Amino acid sequence: MKFACAPAWILGSFDVEFEKTVALAPPARTKPLPPSRRASVSASLRRDRAEARGEGGKGSATARRRQRGEGPALSPTGGRTVRSLLAMVILAGVARLQMGWTAHAAGTAPSSREFFVYFGTYTGGKSKGIYVSRFDSASGRLGASELAAETVSPSFLAIHPNHGFLYAANESGDFAGKKSGAVSAFIIDSHSGKLTPLNQQPSGGDGPCHVAVDKTGKTLLVANYGGGSVEALPIKSDGSLDAPTTFIQHRGSSVDKQRQEGPHGHFITTDAANRFALACDLGLDKVVVYKFDPANSSLVVNDPPSASVAPGSGPRHLAFHPGGRFAYVINEMKCTMTAFSYDPERGELNEMQNLSTLPDGETLKPNYSTAEVEAHPSGKFLYGSNRGHDSIVVFATDPTAGKLSYVENVSTQGKTPRSFGIDPTGNYLLAANQDSGNIVVFRIDQKTGRLASTGTSIEVGNPVCVVFVPIGKEK
Repeated sequence: MKFACAPAWILGSFDVEFEKTVALAPPARTKPLPPSRRASVSASLRRDRAEARGEGGKGSATARRRQRGEGPALSPTGGRTVRSLLAMVILAGVARLQMGWTAHAAGTAPSSREFFVYFGTYTGGKSKGIYVSRFDSASGRLGASELAAETVSPSFLAIHPNHGFLYAANESGDFAGKKSGAVSAFIIDSHSGKLTPLNQQPSGGDGPCHVAVDKTGKTLLVANYGGGSVEALPIKSDGSLDAPTTFIQHRGSSVDKQRQEGPHGHFITTDAANRFALACDLGLDKVVVYKFDPANSSLVVNDPPSASVAPGSGPRHLAFHPGGRFAYVINEMKCTMTAFSYDPERGELNEMQNLSTLPDGETLKPNYSTAEVEAHPSGKFLYGSNRGHDSIVVFATDPTAGKLSYVENVSTQGKTPRSFGIDPTGNYLLAANQDSGNIVVFRIDQKTGRLASTGTSIEVGNPVCVVFVPIGKEK
């Protein structure tokens, strides 16, 4: 019979006979020939090659065939040898294929580069809650958005480390009849991307605008803009939220009597070691630092308790360098980026640099403000969004010193880029333009960090947050 997995050149030349059928499962394995058999096969092959070349000598079978006017012929031993070796080659190929199939089944094949992208929004108009699209990070293709869950103004989203749960800050001032916003928990369907509500808890203050899950996945941290406070809520094993265990009210003010008449918590996250939580307060011009205990979801003021930015800057969001030794704060009111060194042992920030997020020659206008900041996964670049100027600023990051150097500003091709997200592979940036209701995809140059529009844009009503979840990842 012809062997089904043999290469075409073999099938075109030979019919290979076997006494037994070779099965593809379980894997076929070949055993090495014993030394005596290998020697015999090698000698036979040498004789066959010599006779085929006419080097058998006067008394050889080749010479006698020539004298009779006959062509060369394989000896019975040589024919058997060729067939044996051919069978060995084929069986080895089958074994190799089977090993590849086994490795694929074991999960060693290249992982998927598809993601669900969730968009937080302000509800009203064209928005009803959280929306989801599919994103291919290999091609940059972004699918149309669909409603994943209906919920009130989910202005910021956070993903659990196991990718099975999503949390939202419901930015409002009234929850359950009290002056408080809410935080919501959802189950992520790993196949459709749709969200199933689990429960809600009060945020402790009005206008919650930021949430983050700690590295263990056991605590949700919340920053309340209107209330000027932060809160910590335990996350149960089923992903739902327990009642808050820590609530801290910030106090004080800063130089701008209109925007900084009191505290305005705008951001909170943990450091890489999960030992400290850092909170940006726009109204205080401070980054407040807390000791964080994930075992009981507690926050305690650190020593030193905070780091300051220039008066009137209005710190909004913070991004850690992937190495964990530098932190970058984007300042909403002055359109600046402040670079800090970070001591992970003490939770201490020290300012190194303060740069404009606007291009040279561009002056700060009343309608200008910054919004989001994010470090590239490589640690080589830093990105920030400018509202009013409607651009993304790109900085290059010194890998040793952590300082920034300006690269460019790129139009977001929309109005009011309140947020953006860099996909986990670092190949693309998705800019969320709140007032024009569109998401625009940019390709990231891996050498320079520069952005180039891909021409892809989708509609989402009032988008204000972008987060990614790998497709097909189980909890």
